Amino acid sequence: MTKTITVLPGDGIGPEVTDAAVRVLKHIFDHSRTDVRFVEKRIGGAAIEADGTPLPQETIAQCRKSNAVLLGAVGGPKWAGMAAKMRPEQGLLGIRKALGLFANIRPARTFAPLIDASPLKASRVAGVDFVIVRELTGGLYFGKPSERRGPNHEQVVDTLAYSADEIERVVETAFQMAEKRRRKLTSVDKANVLESSRMWREIVNRVAKRHPDVAVTHALVDSTAMQLIACPAQFDVIVTENMFGDILSDEASMITGSLGMLPSASLRTDQLGLYEPVHGSAPDIAGRGVANPLATILSAAFLLRYSLDRAHEAGQIERAVDTVLARGYHTPDLKISGEALDTAGMTDQVITALDEAFTKEKGEMEA
Repeated sequence: MTKTITVLPGDGIGPEVTDAAVRVLKHIFDHSRTDVRFVEKRIGGAAIEADGTPLPQETIAQCRKSNAVLLGAVGGPKWAGMAAKMRPEQGLLGIRKALGLFANIRPARTFAPLIDASPLKASRVAGVDFVIVRELTGGLYFGKPSERRGPNHEQVVDTLAYSADEIERVVETAFQMAEKRRRKLTSVDKANVLESSRMWREIVNRVAKRHPDVAVTHALVDSTAMQLIACPAQFDVIVTENMFGDILSDEASMITGSLGMLPSASLRTDQLGLYEPVHGSAPDIAGRGVANPLATILSAAFLLRYSLDRAHEAGQIERAVDTVLARGYHTPDLKISGEALDTAGMTDQVITALDEAFTKEKGEMEA
């Protein structure tokens, strides 16, 4: 049966990095003789320009009938002055909500050639490999509409709302992930202040009984923010609510030394997922052909693993990226020694490393 991947290039460097990831995916599928159809739709600022909305209904409909969605980036200063509901970022929030994607997976892993690019000491970031599982559809970002109160609107109210079911499903996802990793889970909240966090902690304790092999630690968000800098290697899987996860995952991204290296996945209970790089649209370098495609290529590896059940091919892509970096190839944003390449050249090197892996694997099978 033909699989369908919807591609949402978005804004800025989005079209450039998604094109790179699609090249890599097509190479994988051609090698395995898998029939996959790619369909491109608009989102974000590009959709505002063409359709008058950051999330056209046509885009939602296409994503809903796909096996997976690959997204580039949305936003840019061009749309900064628009009303909040019309900004490109509403397209991203909207597609997550429309597809029911409740768990955002953000890994933080150091790459040996990039350790010196981290703002932290090499001894502190060596061996860092953890995942933040962030709840995506509840909390402050999706509470009832904000209110401005008082005769001069000098007061404002935002609402943090969660249901028990919303919390339990993302916590269960995190436990399942921890079982496949090092079996350590840190649940992050603000239970000393917020009632929503106290309920969060109760539900984590309840779900933990279903996963006795996973060691659970409860941590306050402010303490966790400090520990991410003091000793990031201690973490395995971190699970937390929407806003806390938004902030902590951006903090964690800097540990690795470059936003251009970090993939992400947004998942639900079935296999449909949305995959995107952590970085933004970088309008200052858009169209110059120098954007780092590796975060999007690694997001494509996530797509293979979580939506298409192709863990082997996902691993091949991840190892190919490691190989390319070990050989000293990099894009200009990575301040390391070696040979700087443009977007297309970096993608070529990943494909070359994949071909080498294919050849080696074939030789081992024939031996």
